[in-house]
Amino acid sequence: MSGQSEPKLAREIFGHLPDGTAIEAVHLRGDNGFEVRLITFGAAIQSIFVADRDGRLGDVVLGRKDLAGYLAVRRFLGATVGRYANRIANGTFELDGTRFQLPTNDGPNALHGGLSGFDRKPWTVAAIGENPAPFVTLSYVSSDGEEGYPGTLKTEITYSISSGTELSVKFSAVTDKPTIVNLTNHSFFNLAGIEMDGGILDHQVMIVADTYLPVSAAGIPLGGPGKVDGTPFDFRNPHPVGARLRDANEQVLIRRGYDHNFCLRGGITAAPRFAARVEDPTSGRVLELWTNQPGVQFYSGNFLDGTVTGKYGRVHRQYDALCLEPQVYPNTPNRLDFPSARLDPGQVYRHVSLYKFFAR
Repeated sequence: MSGQSEPKLAREIFGHLPDGTAIEAVHLRGDNGFEVRLITFGAAIQSIFVADRDGRLGDVVLGRKDLAGYLAVRRFLGATVGRYANRIANGTFELDGTRFQLPTNDGPNALHGGLSGFDRKPWTVAAIGENPAPFVTLSYVSSDGEEGYPGTLKTEITYSISSGTELSVKFSAVTDKPTIVNLTNHSFFNLAGIEMDGGILDHQVMIVADTYLPVSAAGIPLGGPGKVDGTPFDFRNPHPVGARLRDANEQVLIRRGYDHNFCLRGGITAAPRFAARVEDPTSGRVLELWTNQPGVQFYSGNFLDGTVTGKYGRVHRQYDALCLEPQVYPNTPNRLDFPSARLDPGQVYRHVSLYKFFAR
């Protein structure tokens, strides 16, 4: 963990891929021990250290202790997900009269970029520095046809520390052919500290959404947005994750908890706006998510099944952590009524999300 005397930026080798490619770890440090550790494999967040109300530091995201762990089992822990985060029905979509078939890796559907998405790729450190704040820019070029997607896509992500205990994540991408793009970060949060013995069912969650997308058992949206009123999906006022998980609600039952897109007010916005808040009542740690994306996938860790042991020797079990994934809606390429994921040559895909941490 970091102290006040440590440099704001550090860089080291995290491990090597079987072909010898070096994977780096980059430490970005803010105030009061706040530290974000990133690895270039999957452009992933490996650790985030945040002080509780008494000033004690805790690591609040799931991850693996070494590169071998990430290579052994694919779990999207803290990873950058692309080209298309979430699901595409039957792994197929049409663009300008041409139908594209993607590998299906989630039953009949394509999930999180396919068999070897952005989360399984080595990214390159394109820029790194401390001015005006500690930052690192990672880049990856996805070739035309990779995982079935059209166009060569050049992607950059800039992680930076702002306001002392705030992590800024900025995605940008350009293409040489019409394509679809939906990038997100897939961190699993437990604000109590993942080294502690406890899950997230008592975490208080608030999501600024009047509607959400009901899904099939396979996670594909069934129709248009449904109102959250009178359902377990009404998080407009904060309440514990576990408060309504036992309700006899079909949507909760078929996904074993929350694994749904919440439609944020205002759709795609020019600048990030407040989207969600999570608070752990025991430690006092709070996370606010601000984003310019139209939706956020709230996932309550339903399918963590005890088969992976993470940092600190902790086995990842159901409801041990939660995800808030800002993005466009699932299956958007097949839904003209949803916000578009299309990117054309000459355009720039931009996704900006802020993760603001504090304690009270």
